[in-house]
Amino acid sequence: MTSTTETPIQRLLIGGAWQQAADNRIYAVHDPFTGHVASRAAAARTADVVRAVEAAEQAFGAWAGLAPGERRRILWAAAERLAARAGELTEAITAEMGGPAAWGAYNVKVLTEKIRYAASAAHEGLTGQVIPSETSGRTSIAIRKPVGVVAGIIPWNAPALLVGASLPAALVLGNTVVMKASEQTPRTHGLVAECFTEAGLPDGVLNLVTNAPEDAPDVVDALIAHPAVRRVHFTGSTRVGRIIGEKAASHLKPAILELGGKAPVIVLADADLDHAVSAVGFGAFANSGQGCLSTERVIVDRAVADEFTGRLAALAATITCGDPRDPQTVLGPVVGRNAVSRLTDLIQDAVGAGARLLAGGTANGPCFAPTVLADVAPGMRVYREESFGPMVTVVIVDGHEEALRAANDNDYGLTSAIFTRDIPLALNLAKRINTGMCHINGATLDDEPQIPFGGVKNSGYGKSGGRAGLEEFTELQWITIEGPQAPRYPITE
Repeated sequence: MTSTTETPIQRLLIGGAWQQAADNRIYAVHDPFTGHVASRAAAARTADVVRAVEAAEQAFGAWAGLAPGERRRILWAAAERLAARAGELTEAITAEMGGPAAWGAYNVKVLTEKIRYAASAAHEGLTGQVIPSETSGRTSIAIRKPVGVVAGIIPWNAPALLVGASLPAALVLGNTVVMKASEQTPRTHGLVAECFTEAGLPDGVLNLVTNAPEDAPDVVDALIAHPAVRRVHFTGSTRVGRIIGEKAASHLKPAILELGGKAPVIVLADADLDHAVSAVGFGAFANSGQGCLSTERVIVDRAVADEFTGRLAALAATITCGDPRDPQTVLGPVVGRNAVSRLTDLIQDAVGAGARLLAGGTANGPCFAPTVLADVAPGMRVYREESFGPMVTVVIVDGHEEALRAANDNDYGLTSAIFTRDIPLALNLAKRINTGMCHINGATLDDEPQIPFGGVKNSGYGKSGGRAGLEEFTELQWITIEGPQAPRYPITE
């Protein structure tokens, strides 16, 4: 492929230098709404990955040796740079993945919050403990220290926000990072990397690799296999996450995997329906449903099912979708023709098996109308498969125990929500629902920097955020110091 003068080429960042791929290959990203070229980027191969990891390895000692407060200062400055360049980032997000301006602005806002939280935890994340010893006079301590080089593999659907799942915590603790950009959003991830370099991050501490889609398997293989990489953080589909988890395990490297979801919302008979409909509409349709936290299943008590589904369908019909650059647009396109085909197939399968289509179900070019399917049953594909689009299904049940069984009848387990006025009952159900997160009278689409974010079952393992997320990027080491009376070792006597 050849470049043109219209679109600058996003280059690799290796050892502090912005550069082309070793063989000068580039690839093009197309705007999912217009089809025009949105960005061009260097198409890295395995040799470029090796150079990036080696640069991170070389930078690790000096970066880890800095006082935590110095790393905190640089991260705080990076957050300031991101806020200052929010407009550029928002435009890049719209061009590369089709999110309206509000989605891009939200991405930047959350990323800056996550960076500031990590900066504030520069000391906390490395705090160890003194452990009482059974040996007289011995001082026994456990320290936390950075692991080395971290590989961060970032997705396209929330391209700035999800940088915050790995990069800030890894950096503030003294690790160095190779960030593999999404093939769909290289310019967005390039802008994030620029903000960190502008903040004074030393050369080699953060390295950026962009690659063409066809080269992704080889690039990821090289990244995971390199001996200097000691942690792998991946956010993406369960299918790819399973492959990455297996590859990391074969090299005895811990992986943090934040994967797909099929988030259930339980609506009980006494729920505030205005509140429930609003939360479900937001959780199901925001970002055109392209999120692991998106509400995909509503499990509603029969006593309020007709009223709830009617209100939800009416809400869906009011949501505008179209050109993400139009200020009146709420939802932009889904990414790729395959997404439209998949959503259409899921609807046809469900309707053919007896489901009722209450709203949406149609595509207008790359955009898909907010869709509500009622009377969904276990034999339908959409009952179990992640749709990853602006679609929500309704399952009708009798009582809270049947609702809980339906909520747990899925291989995913990322997030969930329960709507009821009976808070003790909701808390009991929340403890029994098989998800990593549960919101009582709140939307499934939620995140805060200080919380332990992560799922169970096919939604992955490991945590991002909070103390738990910091611990993922450290090693715990036991150290002892003997007292004045040295211990006696029988074998020498």
